[in-house]
Amino acid sequence: MTKTGYAIAALVVLAGCKQTASDIGNAANTGVQKAGSAADRLADRTDDWGDRASNRVDNASGADEARIGRLNDRLDKLVDPGIPTDKWVGRWRGVEGLNLVIGKDAKKGPGHYTLTQQYTLDDKGVFDGHAVGDTIQFTRPDGQQVLRETDGTATGLKYLTTKKVCLTVKPGEGYCRD
Repeated sequence: MTKTGYAIAALVVLAGCKQTASDIGNAANTGVQKAGSAADRLADRTDDWGDRASNRVDNASGADEARIGRLNDRLDKLVDPGIPTDKWVGRWRGVEGLNLVIGKDAKKGPGHYTLTQQYTLDDKGVFDGHAVGDTIQFTRPDGQQVLRETDGTATGLKYLTTKKVCLTVKPGEGYCRD
């Protein structure tokens, strides 16, 4: 076959095809457009899912903050953090049977205490005390006293040296938690 014969055969084959080059190009463009549209729809759906998830997280965060706020309000009613000496309420032990019991004096109000003490081997009593900053001041027969938070070493008592949470009236008089 000659070159002309090949060209004629190609034209015959192409003539049998109903699609032209522009038809093929249009089909390709349509396919690309369809693929692009599908990708856009997928991206839009993904954005929607992300927005919904983000909104749920924001809503949950707001609900958690509100719940935490309500819990804090309830706790504030149980504990008054404004008076640091309130945490001292309870029993404290000294050496050789000496002891101190601090109770809140509800009749006098916040920051007022009843101190029940065995403060020497021979002396004991019940005394009214009141908070002044981070101390409790009270008066007993041996004069005006100030109770302050210390460690065992600051009590000046060898037996209490290893204790970490103590109250001291003066050197040689201290009480610690067990």
